Order: sequence, then structure tokens, then C-alpha cells
Amino acid sequence: MAEEFKPMGMSMANLTIGYGVMMIIWGIAASVLSGSNSFTSYIPSVMGVFLVIPGILTNMQPEKKKLWMHVAVLVGALCALGGTRFFMVMSDGINYASASMLMLFVTGSIYTYLCVQSFKHARKTQAE
Repeated sequence: MAEEFKPMGMSMANLTIGYGVMMIIWGIAASVLSGSNSFTSYIPSVMGVFLVIPGILTNMQPEKKKLWMHVAVLVGALCALGGTRFFMVMSDGINYASASMLMLFVTGSIYTYLCVQSFKHARKTQAE
């Protein structure tokens, strides 16, 4: 069995950083394109920052990888949970806010799933 779980050929730390950067860009772009002055339009960007930080710290402190990746999966799960609000507003149609909620739900769910798979892989590797 491979030593490290690498979805799409990337380490989970680098995937976390990439996902965080994507969310930062999404939040800024959605806010600018929609002309929103509301702080809530930047929620994806804020969540992205909270993903980039543990991703970088995982690479900088590999001995604390378990801690930082657990922090990251918590943020990913919060993204998915926060994105469930989409299902309450979807009858209003798709706009920038609802698209951001849907993005948080879908990508947060996928990211959390990949993290769980990574944790399972680590546990199996440890048992061998």
C-alpha cells in the first residue's frame, strides 16, 4: 500500500492549499461581480483562508500533520454544512449568493470525503 493517500496525484496538504486558494478567488470574484458590499459574500474567501493556513502548516510541520489535517477537515465539513443553506433558497433561483452556497456544499462535501479517505488510508498503513 502506498505510504501517503494522494488524490489526483497531490498530497492532501497541497490539495488543501489548492482548495483554499480556489475558495478565496471564488469569494472575491463573486463579491466583485455581484457588486455586493456584504461581508457574507466573502464567506468562501474566509473559509479558504482557514484552509490555506493548516495546509501550509502541514507542509511546514510534518510532525504535526495529523493535527493540521484534522483542523482542515473540520473547516471542510463546516463548508459543506454551511452550503446546505442552498436548499432553503434554491426556489428563489440561482444568483451569486446561492451559487456560492451550492459551491460550498458540493466542494466541501467532496473535500471532507477525500479527507476521511485519507484518514482511513493512514490508519490502514499504520496497522501494517
